[in-house]
Amino acid sequence: MPLKIAPSLLAANFAALGAEIKAVEAGGADLLHVDIMDGHFVPNLTMGPPVVLSIKKVARIPLDVHLMIEEPDRYIPAFVEAGASMISVHVEVLPHLHRTLQLIHSLHVKAGVALNPSTPVNAMAEVAELVDHVLVMSVNPGFGGQTFIPRSESKIRAVRKLLDAAGNRAPIEVDGGVDVTNAARIVAAGAEILVAGQSIFGTGDPARATRELREVCNAFVGIDGPSPVRRDG
Repeated sequence: MPLKIAPSLLAANFAALGAEIKAVEAGGADLLHVDIMDGHFVPNLTMGPPVVLSIKKVARIPLDVHLMIEEPDRYIPAFVEAGASMISVHVEVLPHLHRTLQLIHSLHVKAGVALNPSTPVNAMAEVAELVDHVLVMSVNPGFGGQTFIPRSESKIRAVRKLLDAAGNRAPIEVDGGVDVTNAARIVAAGAEILVAGQSIFGTGDPARATRELREVCNAFVGIDGPSPVRRDG
């Protein structure tokens, strides 16, 4: 799978959201990462389906919706109707994770599992063959602008090993503290979707920042994908 850049709208200027979206699209963004927070599962409150619907009306690229909420099953259909192309749910809040993934698939969108920094990779072992992507949180979820947790690199490798053992080539997505200083290492560990918020929207030039993030990764990835030597290093 080609590397994908997913700017996180959590860090965008909501007073000029349409312009921010157009800027990252001009910079070559592949997805728009939309963080949904309920003030319970994480200590922050963001947006609901009506805002996602408004984003969908402006965006030309797919919406990657990350549900950091309790009881996601209650709201998944509404977010799909609003325009989500991908939905990630947290294993930490779902005693019936298998059923939730089936629900997402039944609505014809991609289903992903998100793992908090303290959540072991084996928490998703029983559904490894079902997921369309795995979202590794490299900061504690809730607020943007946090520092990347270095141990996340080994966790990415562990997720890749688990997925490969299940015969699933689903991509690994990484969210939290991603910027030009660590992006190549994250890709080397096995990530194929990079979520970046402050390092894109906090620069004053989101289009250029999106391009620069991809250029840093492309210098490592090359035409044929990540080097096997560096992936294992």
